Amino acid sequence: MVIIMEKNAQSDHIEHVEERLHDQGFKIHKSVGMEHLLLGVIGDTTKLDVRDWKVLPGVVDAYRISAPYKLVSREFKKHDTVISIKDVQIGAENLAIMAGPCSVESREQLETIASRLAGRGVRILRGGAFKPRTSPYSFQGMGEKGLQILRETADKYNMIIITEAMDKDQIELISQYADILQVGARNMQNFSFIKALGKARIPIFLKRGIAATIQEWLMSAEYILSGGNQNVMLCERGIRTFENYTRNTLDISAIPIAKKLSHLPIIADPSHGTGIRDKVIPMARAAVAAGADGLMIEVHHDPENAMSDGAQSLFPEQFDDLMDQIRIIAQVVGKTIELPETV
Repeated sequence: MVIIMEKNAQSDHIEHVEERLHDQGFKIHKSVGMEHLLLGVIGDTTKLDVRDWKVLPGVVDAYRISAPYKLVSREFKKHDTVISIKDVQIGAENLAIMAGPCSVESREQLETIASRLAGRGVRILRGGAFKPRTSPYSFQGMGEKGLQILRETADKYNMIIITEAMDKDQIELISQYADILQVGARNMQNFSFIKALGKARIPIFLKRGIAATIQEWLMSAEYILSGGNQNVMLCERGIRTFENYTRNTLDISAIPIAKKLSHLPIIADPSHGTGIRDKVIPMARAAVAAGADGLMIEVHHDPENAMSDGAQSLFPEQFDDLMDQIRIIAQVVGKTIELPETV
């Protein structure tokens, strides 16, 4: 349920509503809209009569949210969420580009790639320090040493970092180095993990599970927001279907659907969504045209010898072409891309 207070409601009126809700065992999430203060009521509100709340002093209206996800829903917050990290915004008019190698392999490797990306205006550097791999014999990442390399390289090129955590025990460590914590598809419904992320104070990048419905995806985001962490972005990274030509099936339709149902920013990952290098660029173009707030692209200067996911990583020259193409598409859908700065 949402209770809409007058934006300039007297503090005692707001406190009275909050006290009544707390006395009945509900949690409250406050959100300041363009014209009103919104109180999101968290808990089983089925026994509450909205009429009892509409008549309270300072209350403009009260209504139930029909979707099972409350804080995530567009009903709760009409305006798009914009996540600000240092001087980078995600969810605004600027199209957020996250790029880099699948895994941090060495300082030299990351330096080579990051310098090229920075030259194209990329502000968000991706790279895995801990890698969840299907095979226990595959490269598992460099661990904390990889985080150190990520941080030092990102600072050199005025970038922020996104990297993946595999379980709740890694949240504190990764938060010391990274700016955005990625939740992989395998962990979307690891509920003990995502509950812990609700208590974290680092923006969360929530990938859609390999067989998750859009509602299940949004419900996972709800866990994080209900825990107190409001800085969540969604990532469509492809789902598993009967098709086996591509690694996954990138669900482009999920982008406008999620934008209609939720106020959270949504990023597309065509690298994992297709798993094939020459399919990444066309699907990236389609994602921008569909209204994505950003892209996550894997880039490697020597993908044939990459320690993970080389087949889906773009060569730097291909990434340059992609940036030129999506810059044109972005203008059509009302988005912009930052111009490169001198490095």
